[in-house]
Amino acid sequence: MTAKRLAPTSRKEGRSMLATPMAAQAVLDREFLELRAKLLELAASFDRLDRGGGLSPDDRRLQLIRQGLKVLLDETGDRAEQIQLIFSRVYDDDWQKEFGLVPPTSEPAPVEE
Repeated sequence: MTAKRLAPTSRKEGRSMLATPMAAQAVLDREFLELRAKLLELAASFDRLDRGGGLSPDDRRLQLIRQGLKVLLDETGDRAEQIQLIFSRVYDDDWQKEFGLVPPTSEPAPVEE
C-alpha cells in the first residue's frame, strides 16, 4: 500500500490543488449538517418575527432579506456576490463626510501671534 501525501511538494502543486474545485457531492457530504443548521436558524428567526406580530412589508431590512432569499433559490451561480451587493452601499467618494470622518487637511493650521 502506498502512503498518502499530506502536503504539496512544490509551490506549483500547491496552487493547482487550491484551484481544483471540490466535486458537488463532496461539498454536500461535507457541508450538509452546517447548511441544515443555518436553515433551521433562519426558520426560527422568521418564526420569532411572526410571533412578535410581524413587520411592516415596507421595512427596508425585510425587503433586503427577501431579495437575498430569492437569490438563494436562483441557480445561476455567484449567489454570495449577489447577496453581498444587496446588503452593500453604493460607493460614494464623499463617504467620509457622510459619517463625519473627514480626514485632516494637509495644510498647516494657522499660527496665532
